[in-house]
Amino acid sequence: MKKGIHPENYRLVAFKDMSNDVVFITRSCANTKETITVDGVEYPVVKVEISNTSHPFYTGKMKLVDTAGRVDKFYQRYKKK
Repeated sequence: MKKGIHPENYRLVAFKDMSNDVVFITRSCANTKETITVDGVEYPVVKVEISNTSHPFYTGKMKLVDTAGRVDKFYQRYKKK
């Protein structure tokens, strides 16, 4: 490996899927101010809307994720009159 090309803050980070509260731990250099305790160890946490545990491609279930009412705005704009 080349020296000096990797980030200094590469560490274990917990990613929390907000749609189903699943937490998985992997290495990342993502900046975060929040922490979470998993199995007695404290990790920085990054909150994500969709992960492989909630994405329709992986689960086989269709799920509508509405952030800030965007779907409702779309339906209101293009509803039949």
